[in-house]
Amino acid sequence: MARATILDVAKASGLSVSTVNRALHEPEKVRDETLMSVLQAAEIVGFYGLGSIRESVKSARPKVRIGILLLQRNRAFYKSLGVAFEAAAKSHRDHEVVIQIDYLDELSPQNVSDGLIRLAQKADVLGVVAPEHPLISATIERLAEAGKKFFGLISPLTARCGVGYVGLDAWKVGRTAAWACHNLCRNENAKIGILVGNHRFRCQETNESGFRSYMREHASGIVILEPQSTFESANIAREITETMLIRHKDLAGLFVCGGGISGVIQAFRESDRRQNVVVVGYDNTEVTQGALLDGTMNFMISHPIARLAQETIQAMTLAITRSADSTPQSITLPFEIFTPENL
Repeated sequence: MARATILDVAKASGLSVSTVNRALHEPEKVRDETLMSVLQAAEIVGFYGLGSIRESVKSARPKVRIGILLLQRNRAFYKSLGVAFEAAAKSHRDHEVVIQIDYLDELSPQNVSDGLIRLAQKADVLGVVAPEHPLISATIERLAEAGKKFFGLISPLTARCGVGYVGLDAWKVGRTAAWACHNLCRNENAKIGILVGNHRFRCQETNESGFRSYMREHASGIVILEPQSTFESANIAREITETMLIRHKDLAGLFVCGGGISGVIQAFRESDRRQNVVVVGYDNTEVTQGALLDGTMNFMISHPIARLAQETIQAMTLAITRSADSTPQSITLPFEIFTPENL
């Protein structure tokens, strides 16, 4: 097969040969939309100068520096989220996105604050998964005074400077989890437990509020046990679950709205009560998929990871290209629901 030529690219793009030549050799004289048309046509026909065109498109786009601060790298959810952010940054067509993703294993407010300060040296707009804490708010406000923009990811954050948000409607998540527990348990006098990762994560506190709201409205006879914190640890979540199963022989449901789901799953798999307790958990990972399929979990609510990453990158680029006094966007995403029948 003959090698594709500039003429082939011109025909595929509907542009003149001279325009394609300028895109190759003088990209600064060609509009961004034209460069993109030439690039797409070159990809279709397999033009040998594809690499050169890609570099021209890349150099013509304005550059934005984005920083993302996530939680534990070893957790499947955050590992998947990091990969999705990198893919979204790479595929963004309007800007060249330079992205730095950092992970925190130690989740104290001081460590989060220090992580933000380090990341701000490499980025102009930052997205962070973090608990609500005065120290973290103060750090965000101080960095905002230096021109940085901020987004709370997964869990909202507050500060006087105004912080954007990309995540779920936690109130609806809580009510949906309660609906699942209520309808799957079918026991109006049941006991249901709640595990949170950390009470300072606003999304988890709102999950609990929404859960209780539904139960007060539709199932007032159900006893909701006092929420217990896993501190985002699978080992602690396993220990709490094992203790709960021993102490509450009439436990009929468990809502896991924070970190540690793998520990909960392990505890139930080793228990003879796994078929008698409805487990509602968070986020679609290999571990939770396996638990749904073998009946250890019954209902799963999940972030749409690819869309979350794309919406975040888009909102962050807008935040840095708009006027300095503009407030970052708040974007609420629809959540995904999984059962054993729709994986």
